[in-house]
Amino acid sequence: MPGSFRRAIVERYPFELDRFQVEALDAFDDGQHVIVAAPTGSGKTVVAEYGVETMLRSGRRAFYTAPIKALSNQKYRDLCALHGDQSVGLLTGDTVINGDAPIVVMTTEVLRNMIYAGRDLTTLGVVVLDEVHFLQDEYRGPVWEEVIIHLPAHVQLVCLSATVSNARDLGEWITTVRGPTHVVVEQRRPVELDQFYFVADRTNGRLRFMPTIVDGQPNRDAIRIDASGVRFGGRRRRDRTPRGSGERKLATPSREEVVATLADRNLLPAIYFIFSRAQCDAAAQNLVDSGMSFSEPEHQERIREIAADRLAGLHDDDLDVLGYEQFLRQLDAGVASHHAGLVPPFKEVVEQAFVEGLLQVVFATETLAVGVNMPARTVVIEKLTKYTGDRHETLSPGQFTQLTGRAGRRGIDDRGAAVVLWSPFVRFDDVAELALSRSFHLRSAFRPTFNMVANLVRTYDRDRARQLLTLSFAQHQADRDIVRIERRLQRQRERLTELRDQAASPFGDIDEYRRTHTADGTVRGPIDESLAALRPGEVIHVDKGKHFGPAAVVATAHRSGGIKVTVITPSGHSIGLSADDFDAPVDPMGTIVLPGHYSPNRKDYRDEVGKRLKRAKLRGGRRRAGTTGPARHPVEDDPELRQRLEAAQRADKTAAEIDSLEQRVEQRNSSLGREFDAVLDILEQRGYVDAAAWHLTERGDALSNLFHESDLLVSEAMFAGVFDGLDDASLAGLVSCIVYEHRSPDDPPRPWFPNDEVRRRWEQLAEISDRLAADERRHGLSEHRAPDPGFLAIAYAWVGGEGFADIVAEEDLTGGDFVRTTKQLVDLLGQLGYVATDSGTRSAARRAVEAARRGVVADSSVVGP
Repeated sequence: MPGSFRRAIVERYPFELDRFQVEALDAFDDGQHVIVAAPTGSGKTVVAEYGVETMLRSGRRAFYTAPIKALSNQKYRDLCALHGDQSVGLLTGDTVINGDAPIVVMTTEVLRNMIYAGRDLTTLGVVVLDEVHFLQDEYRGPVWEEVIIHLPAHVQLVCLSATVSNARDLGEWITTVRGPTHVVVEQRRPVELDQFYFVADRTNGRLRFMPTIVDGQPNRDAIRIDASGVRFGGRRRRDRTPRGSGERKLATPSREEVVATLADRNLLPAIYFIFSRAQCDAAAQNLVDSGMSFSEPEHQERIREIAADRLAGLHDDDLDVLGYEQFLRQLDAGVASHHAGLVPPFKEVVEQAFVEGLLQVVFATETLAVGVNMPARTVVIEKLTKYTGDRHETLSPGQFTQLTGRAGRRGIDDRGAAVVLWSPFVRFDDVAELALSRSFHLRSAFRPTFNMVANLVRTYDRDRARQLLTLSFAQHQADRDIVRIERRLQRQRERLTELRDQAASPFGDIDEYRRTHTADGTVRGPIDESLAALRPGEVIHVDKGKHFGPAAVVATAHRSGGIKVTVITPSGHSIGLSADDFDAPVDPMGTIVLPGHYSPNRKDYRDEVGKRLKRAKLRGGRRRAGTTGPARHPVEDDPELRQRLEAAQRADKTAAEIDSLEQRVEQRNSSLGREFDAVLDILEQRGYVDAAAWHLTERGDALSNLFHESDLLVSEAMFAGVFDGLDDASLAGLVSCIVYEHRSPDDPPRPWFPNDEVRRRWEQLAEISDRLAADERRHGLSEHRAPDPGFLAIAYAWVGGEGFADIVAEEDLTGGDFVRTTKQLVDLLGQLGYVATDSGTRSAARRAVEAARRGVVADSSVVGP
């Protein structure tokens, strides 16, 4: 781009560009793809906006993609402010605005679908992939890789990412699949971050607010105080033994104490992260009930303007059931909560009021940290563990950095603050480790899905389809791992040769001696000797625990306490054995050939060993006769016997590591190919693909247009007629079983069905799901998520015309959950309205979409101001 154009674009920013921004712009002007990995709030978006405007000025189109709709809506508003509404469009599945505009903001899934649908992209000049580190997300991640691989070669990429430690690894991959890629890494935050640890000492009523890190090391005072209080040890629920000196009664500071302390230290506004929606709401209400208020009258007036403008489309009854009066009361005090349980219009009011400086405390779940631009002076993290839907997990360094990245407002604050509260279940050492960590490794989550394979068959020949798998970032990382593992293998093989040379004795066979003697020279008993002689694949008789019968040996190991043997039973269970488990020497009953991929920790491996064991022809379980013990062995005359035994023991460990490394190489070399073959096999067996002719059947054509994490389940149900002949509301209810997932730790409520026919269809859907899951297990694939009827009654009532206020008042769900699930339902119904084989089902699906897209659901699709 001519220098005058670049100056015109850059000069509109009220700040001088940083080095990393200039470096990225230079690379983009040079025609390269660009990856910018930088902390939250550092100005990565400048590079994206520059790429977009460059294309606009040259008469080409620009697509801006984001992982979530909230971020897409925000970028749409930002770009409209820069270029005008007529130049910008928005495509997010449930919202279509000016889709043919020169600049279009969209979710990454929409772009992937456009590519597979064969849309004309010849005028497309650049694609911005915002939050590209989402490619490690289990469900959304593969979409990024599909887009990067399949986009036309002439399209430039601008990839924006949080700081990751292997950004150059990602750059090498994009260079391989698309061409020259420049990686720009910025470690420095635009606003320096101070990290604090906050603990309440109830022994003396003191609140201790102290730095987490001092002179680059964990704060010794914090270590000492943390060690002085009683806490429960261990991470498991059953390990509740108290630890610590017990000198102090330490506690987590109350939320009121935390906010008051921040206010006294001039550290507001703050985002207070609590990983519970209900607790976010309770915290906001309790803070206001305690009398705290941070708002001025003029602030309250502006807050009410924002709320009135954005919530004008909601009915009074809907506002009542959503708790509008309490919501507004909290806003008036400068306090709010923000989480996925709020309907989008409420969240947008909070976001707008916070950005305008009208709020001082927002209690939020971690969803706020993803993309939405809401910087604060301070971030508080109440706990370092969160519930994921099925278990509690400790925050990763990347997640911790994502949360604390909101602290410090560029151009406003000299420094930001991140405050972690004391917890009886997390040691200060863990807090300090997170604060010091700089390792955020990006790992591909790419895997072949049924829809992906169908589209590969439809679009490419057999060889090209397989080649595209090898172009994935997952394969690139596996190949890099293989190089690293191969280097280690070479070193360990050389070391094994050296150790075996050191262990060899000129006086006799050292291994023979080890089979009859322990490491300290004690003569092994005949049982130990017989165990030492066992080899992998041999079958022995085992009587331990609940198992009585044959078991296959998969490993033997020399330990100081004797020989340890690992066996697998016909049922696929693993058992560890020692000499204490036998009353006489063991004699093999026969042998089996173990599977080629040595993975005894994997269930599918153990199951396969069990199957082979069941088919084996075995002799009766004989025991060796007792012996009087071995005679004196010649190697006992070796003056260096102890050193040779130590070398032999090290050689055993090295040989075991070599075996493990070889298995890892084999698994990495073939894992994607095996998954592709398994998916293709299932599709062929079920009539979606003619693999010999390499083309899709009618079923395959339909599947290629179904984009959902349970794509094959939807297709199988559709072709089984599960959705046919139902009225609009019943169809919506049944389809909701595929999109809904009960995530609460509480037991789900009993499902409700409007009639016996819908119940029968649900049972049919569940049966199809079970058969498909069994098929996935047999092929070694991850199982799809099972359908859940928990939303069926709600979807039926909503599409049937019942009011939002009545539904939410009767059901145990939040407005945000209702809107999000209904939007997902609308999306899948829309796809069925296009691909369903039965014309009546297509019509019913389209009518159900129209009936569902009303009231708060329709209003939540409107892009706020």
